[in-house]
Amino acid sequence: GNYRTQLWDKQMESFLPSTPGLGMHVEVKDPDGKVVLSRQYGSEGRFTFTSHTPGEHQICLHSNSTRMALFAGGKLRVHLDIQVGEHTNNYPEIAAKDKLTELQLRARQLLDQVEQIQKEQNYQRYREERFRMTSESTNQR
Repeated sequence: GNYRTQLWDKQMESFLPSTPGLGMHVEVKDPDGKVVLSRQYGSEGRFTFTSHTPGEHQICLHSNSTRMALFAGGKLRVHLDIQVGEHTNNYPEIAAKDKLTELQLRARQLLDQVEQIQKEQNYQRYREERFRMTSESTNQR
C-alpha cells in the first residue's frame, strides 16, 4: 500500500501537503485478528505485508499526533492506494537487481501470475467449503 497525507489549512481553506513531523502508524490484522504488521511511518510512505490466511484483512492508519490535527483545524486527508498480488512487483527493478534477460523476466512474470491464480483457486475452494457448511447447517435446521 502507498499512502500520502494532507493537512487542512484554515487560512487558505484547502488541503496542503503535510508537515514532515506528521507520521502515521499502520496496523494490519488478518481475518483471525492476529497483527500482521504494526509499524510507524512518516507523512508519506509505502507498506507491504504478506498474508498467510485467506479472507478479509483490516488495515488501520492512525495519525501519530492529535495535537497537530487539532492545530490544522481537525482535518486530515489520507490518500491510500492498495495493490494486491503480482501487481505489487516492480519488475524493472527485479530485472536490474537479478540481471535478468527479457525472456527470463517474462518467465518470472508468468510464474508469478500462475502462483496468483493458484492462490485464488485455493481461496475459492475455501469459500465454497464454508458456503457448503453453512448451507448444510441451514438445511438441518
